[in-house]
Amino acid sequence: MARNFESAPELAINRLVEGTVMEGKIESDSNIRIDGRFTGEILTKGRLVIGPTGHVDGTVVCAESEIEGGMKGRIQVKQLLSLKSTARVDGEIFTDKLSIEPGASFTGTCSMGAKVKDMKSNDDRKERESVLEEQTA
Repeated sequence: MARNFESAPELAINRLVEGTVMEGKIESDSNIRIDGRFTGEILTKGRLVIGPTGHVDGTVVCAESEIEGGMKGRIQVKQLLSLKSTARVDGEIFTDKLSIEPGASFTGTCSMGAKVKDMKSNDDRKERESVLEEQTA
């Protein structure tokens, strides 16, 4: 029986496999798994998994994330960010909830809870102002 991914985008997974190097911007409504190297911006309404051989250098905005590999830059997670024991994160973390396993490495800053909710409302306000500016121009 074949799966119908069109009717169930939450089951769809976008993958960057080990040995692949990519640079640019990814926008997706579904989940993303990175096992290769990505440099740039990732925006997803789904879950981002950075596998043990994966590395992201840039900016990430997602609903949930699990990191087993490396991340350098800024990550904004609306719900739970989970750093596994093999994770190496260097940069800024903004999340509602954070789980860190023993052995994980994190260098940088972390903002959680109310600060992140305030930041999201500021981002929403900036986005609305930007849209209004475009409409009046």
